[in-house]
Amino acid sequence: MVKNSWVMQFLADMLGVQVDRPTILETTALGAAYLAGLRLGWYQTLEEIEQLWRCEKSFMPKMEEAAREQLYQGWLDAVSRVRST
Repeated sequence: MVKNSWVMQFLADMLGVQVDRPTILETTALGAAYLAGLRLGWYQTLEEIEQLWRCEKSFMPKMEEAAREQLYQGWLDAVSRVRST
């Protein structure tokens, strides 16, 4: 998902917040490797690991509030129609 710029922009638009894409996209594997390195003593603290994170691109919200609300209401409507009662 993070590779897809359209999805990242839509996420920023729908949440109304800045969304950052990291330079290393496989963050799940990277996180596991960092935790292993922490356990082995290669890193001393989580803060040390945090300093290694780099942003490749930031996505800023651009969607108007009215459009965001309309899409959100459509999503709520779709969810309500598929929920079992």
